[in-house]
Amino acid sequence: MRVTERLSSTAVRNRQRRADGRGRTDDESATDGPSCPGSLIVVSNRQPYRHEYDDAADTASDADAESASDGAEPPTGADGGARQSAAAATRSITVDEPTGGLTAGLDPVVKRTDGTWIAWGDGEADFDVTDERNCVAVPPEEEAYTLRRLDLSEEAVDSYYYGFSNRVLWPLCHGFPDLIEDRSNDFEWYRTVNERFADAVADHATADSVIWLQDYHLALAPRLIRESVPSGATVAHFWHIPWPSPPTFRQCPAGGRVLEGLLGNDLLGFHVEQYADRFLECVDRFLPTATVDHARRTVRYEGGRTRVVATPMGVDAEAYDRDARSVDPGRLTELCEEYDIAPNATLGLGLDRLDYTKGIPERLAAIERFFERNPGWRGEFTFLQKATPSRTDIETYQRHGDLVRSEAQRINRRFETADWQPIAYTEDYLSTAEICALYRRADVMVVSPLVDGMNLVVQEYVAASVDGDDALVLSDRTGAHERLGSHALTIDPTDTDGFAAQLEAALSMPAHERRRRMNTLRQRVFAGDLESWMATQFDWFRRLRDERGRTDAGSDSDSDSREPTPPV
Repeated sequence: MRVTERLSSTAVRNRQRRADGRGRTDDESATDGPSCPGSLIVVSNRQPYRHEYDDAADTASDADAESASDGAEPPTGADGGARQSAAAATRSITVDEPTGGLTAGLDPVVKRTDGTWIAWGDGEADFDVTDERNCVAVPPEEEAYTLRRLDLSEEAVDSYYYGFSNRVLWPLCHGFPDLIEDRSNDFEWYRTVNERFADAVADHATADSVIWLQDYHLALAPRLIRESVPSGATVAHFWHIPWPSPPTFRQCPAGGRVLEGLLGNDLLGFHVEQYADRFLECVDRFLPTATVDHARRTVRYEGGRTRVVATPMGVDAEAYDRDARSVDPGRLTELCEEYDIAPNATLGLGLDRLDYTKGIPERLAAIERFFERNPGWRGEFTFLQKATPSRTDIETYQRHGDLVRSEAQRINRRFETADWQPIAYTEDYLSTAEICALYRRADVMVVSPLVDGMNLVVQEYVAASVDGDDALVLSDRTGAHERLGSHALTIDPTDTDGFAAQLEAALSMPAHERRRRMNTLRQRVFAGDLESWMATQFDWFRRLRDERGRTDAGSDSDSDSREPTPPV
């Protein structure tokens, strides 16, 4: 979502904030939803709000200003000098708000806790709206919490983000070690940026703080933070992508440093137990001085203790349900016309980032096999593949995008008729409302990553399937498969014949069976929604504080039994 503001290039820095750096007073804080047992500081690479200049609005404004002043003398100040016009003193700034994924999920939580969010500021106008500490109150309309931005140079971004994060850790953790590119200086920049994040956290942390880091961009930061914040603060980290097996992790440059960094956490979370157990196996194998308790999933290392847990993340199911029920039929008709989808066509849907882990070429191969084996579906079934370009500065991603586009074109040339193509491929931006319209319109959703930490798209789809008569084809290599696999049509994304057979099964499934399966899937998605996940995280933070209190009192906090997920 984009919100346009008219902001003074000087006055914007004077937005009112509380003396402690937060956006609103205590009596304004929301109390609904899960509560954090302390002052919450979220730390992530991606920011929840981005400020950009709106050139189109500025052009229109400048034209109006020129018309109003045509033939007049330039305005002057009290000293007789030329004074800047009001139009020139202000610029239109567009605010990009979160529309999905992790940042959209955490944003309402930080609002409720009146907290602080620390992230890389990558918007063109980001630092024209911050104060001297690079802080700004967000969201613009309510100023509920503080966003602290880090200003990173192009070299830092290239090496930290496009380098070690996405040329090393991303392929490594997803099981593609052959795609690792260990470029010189990338790890040093990764370390430097992690240090800057840690320094920013230290500026805001107190003994009451819960510091919650997100994902693989910040693997070194937990230990740096632990060394620089009060001992009473809780340091936690959620690793949203898979964790590799020890033989794969062995190929990680600076792997020992990564493990040591993550063991600076009091709590380290993964989506599924398999990833948590693999992490413990890697610590056991590669950090000989660490003491690993596999039964309780704890690690003792250099005087600290890290508890490792598995808590699968959900989505805001009610929001997707609500958006799907309020679909604009006219806009849905326009979308179908735009992508040449016949009104009565049976529709398959894929929605992914254009990433080699998502299995899009394998999906297209299965669709091709399906049409080979089922000529009667030609002209009747259309598959809409929405792909979002990602990390295009990395050559591997450029090549992958070229492959996907060429395969879609090749398959269309093979089967197309004068008025039908089997694959409608688009990289267009789609709003949340448009995506929900397509979720509801689709007869079958295909989620077929080669590997995926969780996959939130599949949960969004189920939540938006308000008519309850759709089918889900789901890869067994996603974290979401543990929760949803029993009532989805399971596939091995690399088995082309088996994949095609499951497409056949989805399209021929009786209506009562589709409804039975979807009803159970919806129950599970709503029961394990985003709010439930957040409540589980906060329960773990609370439990860690209780354990620390018992330790300080002289009791053995390790005497409890292993509980992967505490009751919520």
